[in-house]
Amino acid sequence: MIRRFPFLDRMVLESTVQVARSCGWFGRRNFPSSTSWHLAGLSIAHLALSQNYPTTTITTTAAMTQDTPAPLPLSTALPDITQLALESPSTTPPPNGPKDPTPFKFGTRLLTDPSSVFEHNAWDHVETDEAYRAASAAQISFQRSRPVDPFNKHRFNSDPAKWWDAFYKNNTTNFFKDRKWLHQEFPLLEVLTSQGAGRASVVELGCGAGNTLFPVLRLNRNEEFCIHGCDFSRKAVELVRAQEEFVKEAERGRVYASVYDLSQRDTLPEGVEEGSVDAVIMVFVFSALSPEQWANALANVRRMLRKGGKVLFRDYGRGDLAQVRFKAGRYLEENFYVRGDGTRVYFFDQDELRWIFTGQRKAKVEGPDTGDKRQEEDEERSTFPEGDFRGFKINDIGVDRRMLVNRKTQVKMYRCWMQAVFEKL
Repeated sequence: MIRRFPFLDRMVLESTVQVARSCGWFGRRNFPSSTSWHLAGLSIAHLALSQNYPTTTITTTAAMTQDTPAPLPLSTALPDITQLALESPSTTPPPNGPKDPTPFKFGTRLLTDPSSVFEHNAWDHVETDEAYRAASAAQISFQRSRPVDPFNKHRFNSDPAKWWDAFYKNNTTNFFKDRKWLHQEFPLLEVLTSQGAGRASVVELGCGAGNTLFPVLRLNRNEEFCIHGCDFSRKAVELVRAQEEFVKEAERGRVYASVYDLSQRDTLPEGVEEGSVDAVIMVFVFSALSPEQWANALANVRRMLRKGGKVLFRDYGRGDLAQVRFKAGRYLEENFYVRGDGTRVYFFDQDELRWIFTGQRKAKVEGPDTGDKRQEEDEERSTFPEGDFRGFKINDIGVDRRMLVNRKTQVKMYRCWMQAVFEKL
């Protein structure tokens, strides 16, 4: 069963990252401080539902200025995306009294009474309604009609590391919050870092500025534990290595960091031996690869893991607000987009992840009108590549849904993530 993150601020921060970047907040001098992120995150998501996006006063690097295509004009036929997250106002006014002092455990707030939707800032395991799904489908259809042109598509796909280098040069270590929820969501990490656990090797792919690597190290009590952070952004690795905490732990042989391109076939990170790794952390990293790179990446993950080793996976889910709100000129291919800062993102579903890691497709259900017409249409448009997709079994997989609520404006925002644990056969 998928566990719920014990935080809302991180979810607003990290999971609305595309919303912030492509709304024009990325790189601004007046970008909100960390103390105002919670409210700012909701405001960003609300802003994402409007038709007017700022296109000026964005600070970029020289490389991004040269390689960022001119913004495309929006069609007047664009579906009214403001309806994607708005419903009839609740009959129950937002509470104005003192806050409930009872400690709250995330993952347990279920919306049983629709009239109470605006009594809290977020609800767990909330399914989207038919109106949202219909409007989302219309918006995605519009995205398909206005894709990235071939020239710019080649630029974004040919050197993705360059765009991430620019991102980390602009934001250094300040953009993401530390992922303190990892041990709760992936109990294997607690086992590997516990005192007396013995030799344990973990590789984090896509380590960025260390927002996963350092929280894991801080909770480590195992003298024989070692974690290796990898990223294809040289700037990101430099940021990790420059931190005092890294230097201290590196002297004890507990942490390493290196530049590594997961998509290069038959490669391993520097210092990582074949079949030596107990767990590979892949949090919001697989989505940065194009579908054509999946087979190579998976082969490398299989190669570094020992038999029985685990992949701890979390990434963006199909139909997430961040996908739906993309505008014209951002669609690269089906479910694959380029953000306003040049970085790419893919949105997965459960069946696709099963296919990638086990090589097995979902069996089709025979019978009259099973409601799979939309799914069949999606499969016809699928650009799923050929490749060696196998080698794992599923220990755990699920869809993590959450509805964020702006109680002041009575706006709902539907988020969706995929989470899984895969075991090497």
